[in-house]
Amino acid sequence: MTMDKASTAQSSSDSPTRDPKVLSIDCIKGSSKADEWTGDMLQTGDIVEEIRIGGSVSSLVRFKSPFKNGKSGVNKILQDSYKKKDTSIVVRVRRGPDEFSELQACIVPSDSASKKNFVLRSIADPNYVVGFVDRTEAECFDLQASRSTRMVNALTRTKLQDGFVSFPWERRMQEMLSVPNSSNFLSMLLLPKASDRVSSRYNDLDDTLARANAWLNAAQASGVPIVFMNIQTESLLTKISGETASSTVNAGSLSDLSNLANASLYGFEDYHGIDIGVVRAVRLWYAPIGGEFSIEIKLKEDDSKLGFAISRTEEGFIFVSSVTNQENVPATRSVLSNLYKLATDTCRLLIISRVSNQKVLPWMVSSTGAIRCFDTVSLSQKLSLHRHTRVPILLHVFLWDRAMASSSGGSNRFRLLSPPTHHPLPLPPNESDSSDITPVGSPRLARDTAGELSFRFHDFSLSSNWV
Repeated sequence: MTMDKASTAQSSSDSPTRDPKVLSIDCIKGSSKADEWTGDMLQTGDIVEEIRIGGSVSSLVRFKSPFKNGKSGVNKILQDSYKKKDTSIVVRVRRGPDEFSELQACIVPSDSASKKNFVLRSIADPNYVVGFVDRTEAECFDLQASRSTRMVNALTRTKLQDGFVSFPWERRMQEMLSVPNSSNFLSMLLLPKASDRVSSRYNDLDDTLARANAWLNAAQASGVPIVFMNIQTESLLTKISGETASSTVNAGSLSDLSNLANASLYGFEDYHGIDIGVVRAVRLWYAPIGGEFSIEIKLKEDDSKLGFAISRTEEGFIFVSSVTNQENVPATRSVLSNLYKLATDTCRLLIISRVSNQKVLPWMVSSTGAIRCFDTVSLSQKLSLHRHTRVPILLHVFLWDRAMASSSGGSNRFRLLSPPTHHPLPLPPNESDSSDITPVGSPRLARDTAGELSFRFHDFSLSSNWV
């Protein structure tokens, strides 16, 4: 049954000398496409003619203008309907003398501090929210007439909103990285070099930049297939005292900042009177020319050697220095021997970047100038354990031509190099005579307790270690 409720009383605040108030629309939140400025949606200043509450014709309750007690009376109606869970509402408004429009919405509590106020959220666009305001009819007509000006003002006031959205980090780090949970970003951190024995003074920033440049150029000259990507300063905090504090802490004015432009270490005093030092290190970002390529070395029961030797460059990179010429050993059964031959033919080093997905690249230069990198003893032990347990070895190497990994078909060489990053290469098995070895430097061999040729850690650039 449809009920019509019309109120003839106006708000008690209206005096006979004032223009009577009408119920007007107030746009609280615009739609996602700003459609509130079109004629199809309600706009600020529209005069409410009728409100229909109810989800079906049989339960429809109709309220017509004028509305008893204006906004407060309508808010009470909305509150009662919301409590009864009857939140479907249609609002019919008048714009100008003879233009009408309707909005189908639902009744929701206002986001304001007072939860007793209720507003209408559009069914078609939940972003669009309107409320009710008491205005005179003349004020409503003025608002309707100022629509163009208010549109421009809204454009000026509207701010872009930001927020947080969830992201499936764990899944993406498994699916989107060539090595799961490990980045392809490669860098070297260089600390400023101490200029005295007690490390109270350091060379300036330009010296650190020059050493970074020299390290990169030296690595490239050695045959390491890397390219420069970026360089940046990196601030590291440390506690300082004594001569270091007295020579670096400066409590002067902002004009003293110009003196710090090329300083590698400067200090300041915190609120507790503790001297804090800021070390300006340099981080050099680089990348392999052709990316990283994975090689899986599979082992057999009768494999006694892997069939390749490794060395370390002065810059801290580990590379394959020799591969045996014997057949049916892990190195020759895998892509490793082919890659090594291609590297020597092009005067490149076959750099090992990861072992079992762990990076084995140099990563830091200390204040004494020493490069922190991986030693060949621990690497020898790990590879030997792989051989003893017959667990396949997964190596990653630097490529010097991206087409090597992406090309398919064609020559035998490209077929071997074509597997994607996840595909691996096999291991070398047995020890060979010196006549079977293709050396890149002068290999130095040392025997371990089991009588096997193994890796040893050396401080010179081209030492070969066999597994």
